[in-house]
Amino acid sequence: MITARLLLYCPDKPGILAEITDFITVNKGNIVYLDQYVDRVENIFFMRIEWELNDFLIPKEKIEDYFKTLFAQKYDMHLRLYFSDTRPRMAIFVSKFSHCLYDMLARYTAGEWDVDIPLIISNHPDLKHVADRFGIPFYVFPITKENKAEQEQKELDLLAEYNISCIVLARYMQVVSPQMIEAYPNRIINIHHSFLPAFVGAKPYHAAFARGVKIVGATSHYVTTELDAGPIIEQDVVRITHKDSVEELIKKGRDLEKIVLSRAVRKHIERKILTYKNKTVIFN
Repeated sequence: MITARLLLYCPDKPGILAEITDFITVNKGNIVYLDQYVDRVENIFFMRIEWELNDFLIPKEKIEDYFKTLFAQKYDMHLRLYFSDTRPRMAIFVSKFSHCLYDMLARYTAGEWDVDIPLIISNHPDLKHVADRFGIPFYVFPITKENKAEQEQKELDLLAEYNISCIVLARYMQVVSPQMIEAYPNRIINIHHSFLPAFVGAKPYHAAFARGVKIVGATSHYVTTELDAGPIIEQDVVRITHKDSVEELIKKGRDLEKIVLSRAVRKHIERKILTYKNKTVIFN
């Protein structure tokens, strides 16, 4: 069964929900999901609605035009429309850490995610054997300060060639350029430990151990030009004690990174996230 998935936000006004649901039902759409939220501070209305298209009177290719014409101007509405039979095409960027990559590819091959992963990109050749094991093309673009702009342009060209719709930085140890962020706004997902900004540098777990911290955390967010400060999608923590060694902290942290990143990716590919300013609204 093919469904349409509409996500939208606009200034809150009476009648928005009624008008949209009435429009769908009048045109013989069977609504199978509806969730809405009003931010009372910003006075913004958010909604995600999904309906079946088998008897819908409006042709699939004209639905977005109808919504823009009937509602977007009237309500100053921002909307995105997706269809269940169009699978997201996701590129994974990696460096040398393999834990997130293995977890994502295991979920992908197990059929947990309704997504295509046509390629993996890296700035190092170290994880090519992982890509080979899962039968996914692996491209290496070594990056230095001198060639960064040129290499990223090659990456963008490759992403366009593969018709990529979103990118996951699975412990990709490079700062993504504004050019790539502009090409994929709110479509680049990153994962990192939640020690920032207290413990920066190459060995945050060692610094955290020396400080005697009691929790280890992970944060997944959309990438913006402000480093590690984009809209947060998913977070979690695990408690630790004085008995945990640095190695145990690292192990727990990496386990958490896998879980948090996978939750964020699932929410993104299921089209359950709206971003407004620097925050996310995530529907159940």
